[in-house]
Amino acid sequence: MKNFMHMDTPIGVLTLAADDIGLCRIDFPPPPPPPAGEEWLEGSNDVLVETRRQLEEYFAGKRRDFDLPLSPHGTDFQRNVWATLAAIPYGRTWSYRDLALRIGKPSAMRAVGAANGRNPLPIVLPCHRVIGADGSLTGFGGGLPTKAFLLRLEGSLPEGSRDLFPV
Repeated sequence: MKNFMHMDTPIGVLTLAADDIGLCRIDFPPPPPPPAGEEWLEGSNDVLVETRRQLEEYFAGKRRDFDLPLSPHGTDFQRNVWATLAAIPYGRTWSYRDLALRIGKPSAMRAVGAANGRNPLPIVLPCHRVIGADGSLTGFGGGLPTKAFLLRLEGSLPEGSRDLFPV
């Protein structure tokens, strides 16, 4: 069974989706249409209830890591990049180069960036912690203001700053 639910957060209404294996997606507003050919039912299940609880703790500043069954859909390369995102410590950031080095593909920075941009589980797999080599807040599916909010929440972006290393 594939279920989805909506959750109010400080960054807007998120759409959470899970299948029988685990959490599949976290989508920023506006909610996207369900994938073609797949039946998704609005309603909760144990994974979605637990995801909501852990996200509420995260936004309250009481949770730094997530412990959820995950079921992201993507290529082996994408899933490798996404799994590596979970190794970025709370309150820290990595550049795309750091991420490419960590997966053992130092020349694949663009491919790593593309995989990062397709991360279906933002926040839980913290793609917001990946920044430009110069400290700039590069693209983010939820928008740069959301990325800045999440980094400030985690203490890695100074209040009032738009980049980590302002000129």
